[in-house]
Amino acid sequence: MKKDFVVIGLGRFGGSICQELTKLGMNVLAMDKNEDLVDDFSNIVTHAVVGDSTDETVLKSLGIRNFDHVIVAIGNDIQASILTTLMLKELGVKKVTTKALNDYHEKVLRKIGADQVVHPERDMGKRLAHNLVSSNVLDYLELSDEHSIVEISANEVISGHAIGQLDIRARYGINIVAIKRHSNIIISPQADEVIQEGDVLIVIGSDTDINRFEVKMLQS
Repeated sequence: MKKDFVVIGLGRFGGSICQELTKLGMNVLAMDKNEDLVDDFSNIVTHAVVGDSTDETVLKSLGIRNFDHVIVAIGNDIQASILTTLMLKELGVKKVTTKALNDYHEKVLRKIGADQVVHPERDMGKRLAHNLVSSNVLDYLELSDEHSIVEISANEVISGHAIGQLDIRARYGINIVAIKRHSNIIISPQADEVIQEGDVLIVIGSDTDINRFEVKMLQS
């Protein structure tokens, strides 16, 4: 089902979102104060407009409340980010996702009604750090400040062993919720499931327990 998106701020983050949403077949309106950036995206997105998102008149003229989702990807101007988010919610936009620059910024965004707040630089930093610590960590998704889901490539230490034999839940406090094996996905694998070389384990748990598992099991 096609949805209508607005992306405000066409820096690297906002620009990347525009490109991916367009590839997925969505209708995308891209907006920025910088005319050169808008020109760059005019042939990529459905519509590209030059405008100041902190001007309520501009937002109303776009019929902003009729869009399914607005992404505020403004770079380093925290004041503009906050004001834009506030006005979008006051104008009745159903869903607003805003990029936060720091934890304080996130707290303010949540208080004024942002539906989702993202930290692209922080999250990418966490993913990279985990990948640097262990090449077996393929992806890292933060669920909260203390819990995450991680994709881990099975190495020689754990492959060839049944899940119950490794006793990962009791020893490390994490759960294997699925196993990717070639083109198949095994959901909620049983204790007698033998981990094979090349399997990708999808595990969930606290960051502390996951880190302990990475160090003890994946680097042994």
